[in-house]
Amino acid sequence: MAVARTRSVALVGVTGRTVEVEADVGNGLSGIHLIGLPDTALSEARDRVRSAVVNSTYPWPDARIIVSLFPASLPKRGSQFDLAIAVAILGAAGVVPVERIAEPFFLGELGLDGRIRPVRGVLPSILSAAKAGDVTIVVPAGNAAEATLVPDVKVVPIAHLRELVEWLRRGDDPPEPQVEESVDHTPTSIIAPAVDLADVVGQPVARRALEVCAAGGHNLWMLGPPGTGKTLLAERLPTLLPDLDLDHALEVTAIHSVAGVLSPNAAMMSRPPFVSPHHTATSAAIIGGGSTIVRPGAVSLAHRGLLFMDEAPEFPRHVLDALRQPLESGRVTVSRSAGSVTFPARFMLVLAANPCPCAQAQDQGESCQCSPTVRRRYLGRLSGPLLDRVDMKVTVVRASRRELMADRQFVETSKTVAERVLVARERAAKRLAGTPWRTNAEIPSSLLHADYRPSTVAMKPVTACLDSGALSARGLDRVVRVAWTLADLAGKDRPEAEETTAALHFWLGAKS
Repeated sequence: MAVARTRSVALVGVTGRTVEVEADVGNGLSGIHLIGLPDTALSEARDRVRSAVVNSTYPWPDARIIVSLFPASLPKRGSQFDLAIAVAILGAAGVVPVERIAEPFFLGELGLDGRIRPVRGVLPSILSAAKAGDVTIVVPAGNAAEATLVPDVKVVPIAHLRELVEWLRRGDDPPEPQVEESVDHTPTSIIAPAVDLADVVGQPVARRALEVCAAGGHNLWMLGPPGTGKTLLAERLPTLLPDLDLDHALEVTAIHSVAGVLSPNAAMMSRPPFVSPHHTATSAAIIGGGSTIVRPGAVSLAHRGLLFMDEAPEFPRHVLDALRQPLESGRVTVSRSAGSVTFPARFMLVLAANPCPCAQAQDQGESCQCSPTVRRRYLGRLSGPLLDRVDMKVTVVRASRRELMADRQFVETSKTVAERVLVARERAAKRLAGTPWRTNAEIPSSLLHADYRPSTVAMKPVTACLDSGALSARGLDRVVRVAWTLADLAGKDRPEAEETTAALHFWLGAKS
């Protein structure tokens, strides 16, 4: 008997850290000792591993077993280390060749009968392990579809511990990954959407605002009474967005894998996500949190996609204000007693609100039961600093029958608008080539007033509002970014006075 070593991966947020698993079987009182800052779920691996090995008809060493997880200072959480611990013990006991388990990574939770169960976070774990070069990773068969998304990695899907041990003993080629036939391999980019922008009639300004938001990645606030189409508009915004690039698709899929909301046999998420939390959601549900294992919240699940908050004033004010930091930085850091975890959170925010609690439309002669103080207090839950981070604001009103009939001839399908959005994004990407940014909404303030500053003539409407105090410095940056998007949609090389005026109009509040 000797010391056996193998490797696994520990997840810290959506980042993986290589963990070396050592097992020593030697003289002493019979028992298994696990060291290396394990949590409760990992400490219980001692009983799971022993039952899985015995029920797989392999001898369990009647000796003192020490399992060490290195680095010892890194907290280890979860049950994904079960397989690596079992393999290390079997290697130290001489059941499998030690040299065969030294290089591969092992991920998986063991059942008491030896079955290898799927675990969360396989994709980010493999992405981190792949940085070591040409690696082999053993994963549960239920995670095979997710694991094969990473290129240039040899994935070995295993369903049972006995199957794994016999393969390690034989030393032959690993089995090829097989995805269940029930999985739909149709790319999500060609699946017909269930909704279309042509369904929304009577709101031409709001439809134009959606197009601009999709082209530049901007935030949007819609204010209006019920029945004016705010929710319909927000639900159709994802149909205007282009497919995710490969690196962004891997990011999004990895976050959903860590959160445990990714189907075991799901393909890569090639479409921007759409997340719409209920207004009773807590701060931890929106931002992320957890007492032991920190999970990503709605802002991270909406990464590279859309976060829609319907009935926004109904959310607690501290939850709404918590959005301010991720809207600026594109990431969110959750701090707990066990440490801090950072999740990516680069999303488009869409807020929808009624003008008052009773939601009666004042422009149609209906009697509103709310006093000015009540209306001001209701909308006051959306703080000034939060709205200052919203690029475009649109007031939607109820359209008359004549307006609805007249607007039907001007509505366009999502496919038609999405083509213009794609062309505008390509223009922006070409302009931003060589930088880490791909949309106008991501351009930092320093470059907006240097390389990407519009001409003095074009900036006149904006500087006038800045001088009068109607526009803040942050609002100035937002207006310039929207102006660049309007220029991209118009096919212009730089924004002119027409684009800056329109962008300023959207920031101050356009009326549909």
